[in-house]
Amino acid sequence: MMLLTIFLAIVFCAAMALMLISAVAFIQDNKFFSSAPKEAREVLIQREQELFYGARTIGWTLFIVSVLMILGVGVIAIWDGIRSGFTFWQFFLRFVLIFTIYKICDMALIDNFLLLKFHFFQHYYPEAESVMMGRKYGFNIKSQLLKLFIIFPAASALAAWICTRV
Repeated sequence: MMLLTIFLAIVFCAAMALMLISAVAFIQDNKFFSSAPKEAREVLIQREQELFYGARTIGWTLFIVSVLMILGVGVIAIWDGIRSGFTFWQFFLRFVLIFTIYKICDMALIDNFLLLKFHFFQHYYPEAESVMMGRKYGFNIKSQLLKLFIIFPAASALAAWICTRV
């Protein structure tokens, strides 16, 4: 149970990172950046032209692959739990672990490392550099902690309850 759960969490993290990369580097549509800080969203210039011919096609393909990966994580987590006769608490633990590992990965690796240290977002949107300069850690910390401690456990409990009713 635990090994599969950790594997699914890693796949979920990879899918979310792939989704970010596809949206920022290839699709380049400002609608995807709703989780970016408000001050950064305000300075973004909408990219009308593709970065290179076929960039948006590549981006949408990667985006769809990432969505399928996320759905696959859910299907496998649920199917394996039902097959193994999981209780509410086993389902809850599986879901909350997947979400917690993802959120820690998001905060520590994606926000802090990829966006702040490597300036990934600023490479494609240099107009956001001045807004993001000087940040020491992550984005939307209140929102991140709300998801980590309230929304994800509540969603995990709901999903566990639904899975044990099937």
